[in-house]
Amino acid sequence: MYGALDLGTNNCRLLLAKPQRRGFRVVDSFSRIIRLGEGLGNGNRLSDEAMDRTIDALKICSEKMAYRGVHKSRLIATEASRRAVNGAEFIHRVHAETGLKLEIIDQETEAKLAVAGCAALLDDKSDYALVFDIGGGSSELILVEISPKSASTDGHQIENSPYHPSYRIIDWVSLPVGVVTLSEKFGGRDVTHDIMAQMMDHVDVLLSPFEEKHQITQKITNEKFHLLGTSGTVTTVAGIHLKLEQYDRRRIDGFWLESALSIGVTNMLIDMKYEGRSNHPCIGAERADLVLAGCAIFNAIYKKWPAERTRVADRGLREGILTNLMSKDLRNDNDYRNV
Repeated sequence: MYGALDLGTNNCRLLLAKPQRRGFRVVDSFSRIIRLGEGLGNGNRLSDEAMDRTIDALKICSEKMAYRGVHKSRLIATEASRRAVNGAEFIHRVHAETGLKLEIIDQETEAKLAVAGCAALLDDKSDYALVFDIGGGSSELILVEISPKSASTDGHQIENSPYHPSYRIIDWVSLPVGVVTLSEKFGGRDVTHDIMAQMMDHVDVLLSPFEEKHQITQKITNEKFHLLGTSGTVTTVAGIHLKLEQYDRRRIDGFWLESALSIGVTNMLIDMKYEGRSNHPCIGAERADLVLAGCAIFNAIYKKWPAERTRVADRGLREGILTNLMSKDLRNDNDYRNV
């Protein structure tokens, strides 16, 4: 039994799975909004209330892992723990109170895991994809070459696995903006069309250096290219577009979304007001003040790089961890058999 835990700025997520011939079978999972990074912008400290909420969730994760007999796992913490001056202290407290040994990963590792988690959704008929992961405290952009013909000289290796098309990461960047930080900066409850434009402009400034470095708009024009979004924002936009009465992962994960539809969904959510968003089955009260900040990031990405299609991924870092753990064991097993 394999386990993967992703402790982010907004969510605590656990996935327990067993390997299968092409991927893995989920045995158990857990997800809770804990808002660990709430108020982090005021002093770069995790608050006692946020840490208490998070540890309550992690105790449930620990119990699930023990009950299921997890023998190999990786438990990671991302932007909030990375950024907080008391992040290391919090990790020690987690170990003392739950028995879980969390690892604060760097931004590069987070970007690589984000791609590994959704690599099965890369379109092998495309030449390039821009993978984006909109988090609570940061957002990762990863430019990927799909089915590369030869190794490059820049040190980025080709990733091969029976679980996904081969790919090579060309470059990545971690942006210091996520749904929590953006909503705290501009306000998430009462968002007007003007505020949405301001949020998008704020994000656009952060995107520009990556465009200047890689001229991605030229790839969109001259190559087969698509966006791949792995975040609650993108899955929410897809669910609203499909008019789901309740969220259905089977219909969302892998769905091809016409990218421009995000603009229309965003305008509808603004006009819906906070109460309407709280009551929407694909959003709910816990995310009603964050979803438009996520839409601003998604829309800014699409505006900068207007690819016709976005593939929607209801998967992410946890799946990347599991894929890496299982692929490594599969390689080791094959090496042993070939001795």
